[in-house]
Amino acid sequence: MTSKDRERPAKSDDKKAQGAASETGPSSAKKSGTSPEKSARTALGSLFMKALIVSLVCLGGAALVGKAADDGFRRFSYAYLTAYMWGLAIVLGGVFWVTLQNLVNAKWSVVLRRLGELIAMVAPVMAVLALPIVLPIFSGNDILYSWANHERVEADHLLHHKAGYLNPTFFLIRFVFYFGFWTLLSRFFLKQSLEQDKSGAPAIMKRMQRAAGPGMILFALTTTFCSIDLVMSLDAHWFSTIFGVYYFASCVLAINSVLVLAAAWLQGKGQLTADVTADHYHDLGKMMFAFTIFWAYIGFSQFMLIWYANLPEETGWYNERFHEGGWLNLSWALLIAHFVIPFFGMLSRHVKRNRKAISFWAFWVLGVIYLDMYWMIMPQYGAEHPEFGLMEILSWLGVAGAVVAATAFAARDKNLIPVKDPRLGQSLAFENI
Repeated sequence: MTSKDRERPAKSDDKKAQGAASETGPSSAKKSGTSPEKSARTALGSLFMKALIVSLVCLGGAALVGKAADDGFRRFSYAYLTAYMWGLAIVLGGVFWVTLQNLVNAKWSVVLRRLGELIAMVAPVMAVLALPIVLPIFSGNDILYSWANHERVEADHLLHHKAGYLNPTFFLIRFVFYFGFWTLLSRFFLKQSLEQDKSGAPAIMKRMQRAAGPGMILFALTTTFCSIDLVMSLDAHWFSTIFGVYYFASCVLAINSVLVLAAAWLQGKGQLTADVTADHYHDLGKMMFAFTIFWAYIGFSQFMLIWYANLPEETGWYNERFHEGGWLNLSWALLIAHFVIPFFGMLSRHVKRNRKAISFWAFWVLGVIYLDMYWMIMPQYGAEHPEFGLMEILSWLGVAGAVVAATAFAARDKNLIPVKDPRLGQSLAFENI
């Protein structure tokens, strides 16, 4: 990323930081009859209620449609898992993004860091939302995972060979560790950041930076194994050594896109109007552009190695997705929509610096990330052609509503920027070259 903080007089930076803290409190809303704090709480409270209602109605509607399908909730389970992995990518992207900013002592992103911290705090909500996926495993129901059925494991030599890892007990241990770690790490960063809002102690910044190193290592491991457990093990016969990196690319794409949309929404409500500038959108846009390329690179690397080796136990996964007709068409659509179109769409510097333009591409990227999750998961359902209907739409909206509601609820009584971070002045004065 070719950007830097241009040197400004320290006094100028301090004044801007003090202005963000003293004039606006939780945001930099325009002065009006109501205080910025009350305006922010009202907007976030309204968003929370609307998103919660959407989530409950849509998830309940998806379950009712799944029940009416009379297939034992099988299609619902796959549709819900697709939506869930999309939502989880946003939240894990938030955990990664906050950890990264602390690890590298980033200055440009300070005004955006609180938004990332609030999104990362949705991790325990995602643990609860995973129950429809996890609970059937412990009853021996193989509606999603064949390895959950003891009889099928005993009858399949390869599944029996992998039973030491793919078994309900060990899965539960891993699941608790994944979400326990993500919750603790996100809570640590938010707690320290909020403490810094009160005291402004520079030592807190160093404390977060020290925790970010080991936190990043554990994040990489937990995200990799979680993607293996929840997605790759749908076909327990197939394996890929870079599947976790492939899913990670979606996580980074998702969080940068959501940060663009969150900042744009808040500015539309009169918040952060002077704090988040075109230069900040530019950097977020560059990350979206870079990881669009990275996603394509990892996807091609995974495909090329499997194609070149031409081993039956590896090629079967791609054969399902390259059948003539629906799934092959979807594979081509994924390549074009996820890489070719956004590559040229976000190439221009002017696009990345324009709030409305980059917001459009943020919506686009979140849409194609869902398409990618659908492409990875739904062929295991067994349909010869893609089936996208009311059940998939309701599941997607339900999970999206839950993520938005949980984030808005966490943000309702907090400053929207770290008002006493020592680097805030540099972030406010940031210029992108």
